[in-house]
Amino acid sequence: MTGMNTTTPRDHRTVLVTGAGTGIGRATARAFASEGARVIALGRRAEPLAETAAGHGDITPLTADITDRDAPERIVRAVRDAHGRLDVLVNNAGIVHGGPLGTLTQEAVTTQLATNLVAPVLLTQAALPLLEAAGGVIVNVSTSVGQRAWPGNSVYAASKTALELLTRSWAVELAPRGIRAVAVAPGAIDTPIGEHQGLTPERTAEVRRWQLAHTPLGRIGRPEEVAWAITRLAAPAASFITGVVLPVDGGAVVA
Repeated sequence: MTGMNTTTPRDHRTVLVTGAGTGIGRATARAFASEGARVIALGRRAEPLAETAAGHGDITPLTADITDRDAPERIVRAVRDAHGRLDVLVNNAGIVHGGPLGTLTQEAVTTQLATNLVAPVLLTQAALPLLEAAGGVIVNVSTSVGQRAWPGNSVYAASKTALELLTRSWAVELAPRGIRAVAVAPGAIDTPIGEHQGLTPERTAEVRRWQLAHTPLGRIGRPEEVAWAITRLAAPAASFITGVVLPVDGGAVVA
């Protein structure tokens, strides 16, 4: 795990964003930094994280695999040593290995659950003392399609739907400790997730056509639009909002 520095002033909120190397995570890290927050951009690959931080002095890359057994404690220790606090934890990291039932391998199932569900649970748990001290916010990133049937992508959808239940449960469980828990559920967003999934350009185009056909606003969303929702839900002005799952999907979930 590499990349922390201790030179950032201590008069702003500290935000940890997982999966910050690309897409929604990158946009979210930059959105918080633009508001003056000190942002720890967490991911497995150093090069994309450096691109996220480029030109943003308040973003510090932190390279780690959140599925490693000792990662939660190491990550939280690095945040505490660098900044002494944590105000917002954004559980954004996720992976997709699609396929219909009958084609799924054990690795495809377990890796998705490890990254999309187990890792956020353990990282959030490790961060609780810092979040409680700051009166902090947990923001989980789900998927709007996970609220409906998703043939051919059921494991990914199930992992994200479980994250929504965690959000509601944590909102109630952690309220007495002064911690809020909220979630956003993006729809079709212009991110490299298809490339990361190993889809061919033809298959990616086919998926996009399906997404457009099921999005009433008739377009693909931008990562910055999801980042806006995340920063608003995490803002101090939203202090009476907890337990919500906000779709950012062009109307897909209600169509």
